[in-house]
Amino acid sequence: MSLDVRADLALRGVRVPTPVRRPAGAGPSDDGHVLLDGRNAALPIDPASPYAVRDGRVWLGETDTGLSLDVVHRPRFYELSTADGVPYEQIARLHGRNVLATTVVQTCIRYAEDQRCRFCTIEESLRAGATVAAKTPAQLAEVAEAAVRLDGVTQMVLTTGTTAGPDRGARNLVRCVRAILDAVPGLPVQVQIEPPGDLRVIDDLHAAGAASIGIHVESLDDDVRRRWMPGKGTVPMAEYEAAWDRAVAVFGRNQVSTYLLIGLGEDPGELVAGAAALIERGVYPFVVPFRPMAGTLARRDGITAPPPSLVRDISERVAKLLRDAGMLGTGQKAGCAACGACGVLQAAGG
Repeated sequence: MSLDVRADLALRGVRVPTPVRRPAGAGPSDDGHVLLDGRNAALPIDPASPYAVRDGRVWLGETDTGLSLDVVHRPRFYELSTADGVPYEQIARLHGRNVLATTVVQTCIRYAEDQRCRFCTIEESLRAGATVAAKTPAQLAEVAEAAVRLDGVTQMVLTTGTTAGPDRGARNLVRCVRAILDAVPGLPVQVQIEPPGDLRVIDDLHAAGAASIGIHVESLDDDVRRRWMPGKGTVPMAEYEAAWDRAVAVFGRNQVSTYLLIGLGEDPGELVAGAAALIERGVYPFVVPFRPMAGTLARRDGITAPPPSLVRDISERVAKLLRDAGMLGTGQKAGCAACGACGVLQAAGG
């Protein structure tokens, strides 16, 4: 796969209808879900994109890019509802062809404008009626069982808005993981949390059966963190470092990951150096392009996505570091790095 084309697609998108989309939420993109050369990919679906799909191939004007593209079809579990009438689609959603993902608590104590992460729309999908505020362990277990049985889901991701408790919402995920694995034994589950204050919660998540963990910092530059994440940025980097180290000790090398967003203004060389330090710690730096989703403060303020050339350069450099360290996204048991759809690291060999 041409990495230039893959990076360009990640930012400029493609003209193709996609049955599986994620219109808002806590993640880095509101894109359509497709398979590019058989790999999960989340791409902007944009009628103004220069890329089109004909006969299952991606075309740039009259040039065949050499990439195949198949859309991810609407899963069968979306047609079901819980006994109390909540559609399964409002509890968890399909990402790519095989990943079930949910935001367990769809509210965040940091969502006031002076605290809110400028790239996040966690509460917008709730306001739109596309989800429910809090998913119970029983609901998550019910949907996971159906998604595995009906649609071949092979992994699950649990994230959460930050809560007011000292664990910042992490302990609730312990109960959720237990319920899911009672219903679907052996399903690889990734949990995504802020540093939980009491590091023993990380042990409890592993003991409950979580296979991997994401502790997402988004940027390693404190100036960038204060500017883009005024609430979350108050959590000291020392807390992240302690949580990463505990997680690696418990979950193992390359089963701990963190997002690093390309395009927030961080110096590219420093971003790559920070990724190298994370790899040395045993933490997978999932570098992905920032994309200004509808409903974000960044979109409101006219902030644009980074150039594809920057995404390609950083992804290629970090992918080499990962290969040299023997840490690949495909080596993760579950989670965003294992899926790889929102970035181009796997296409770059990471």
